Formats: sequence, structure tokens, C-alpha cells
Amino acid sequence: MLPYKRSKRVGDLLREQIAEIIQYKLKDPRKGFITVTGVDVTDDLKLAFVYVSVLKEEDKELSLEILNSAKSFIRTELGRRIRIKTIPGLEFRIDTSIAYGSRIEELLEEIRRKGEGSI
Repeated sequence: MLPYKRSKRVGDLLREQIAEIIQYKLKDPRKGFITVTGVDVTDDLKLAFVYVSVLKEEDKELSLEILNSAKSFIRTELGRRIRIKTIPGLEFRIDTSIAYGSRIEELLEEIRRKGEGSI
């Protein structure tokens, strides 16, 4: 038996392919530097939530708009590359886990500094 669910395996495959499509096939010059950080696929494989991070904070909304307008193109490209019965619908979201991790790191550093000051 495989170690994890089919939706997880499909999500990993979609992440690789979507990242490649965005990098090499999407020709919008306004897209900026986009990284696909993860894909969560529903158990019925009908919908995929694609999490992306954008290098510049001010380009997040524009990049998300560009990706959402290119959904059908990306899905068509996925259909050419992946052999599954139906390609899931795509929903792009900004990945907040990087900012969350940075905030935790800042808090830990602040606690560390306060601990050193009391000794």
C-alpha cells in the first residue's frame, strides 16, 4: 500500500507542473517572481488550492489576478501533461506560512534577547 493518499500524490504532481507552466509558458510580463509553495487537492480530486508566494509584497494582488485570469490556460496545459481522468479546478491563494514563520522567528529572537539581558 502507498504511504499517503492519492489526493496528496496528485497535489505534489500538480505543484511541479504548475510551477513549470508559470515559469516557462505564462507569457504575461507583469507576473513578477512567483513561487508555487504547495497544492492541496480535495479528496474527490475536483478542486485544487494552489498556494503561491510572490517576491515583492506590492506585487501580490497583481500576481494573484494574473494567475486567476490564466486558470483556464494552466488547466489546459495540465491536461496535456498529466494523465488523470479530470484535471481539478484551480483556485490560487497567497501562501501566508512564510510570513507566519518569519513572525515566529522574530518573537523567538526577542525572547532570546530578553533572556540574555536578565542574566
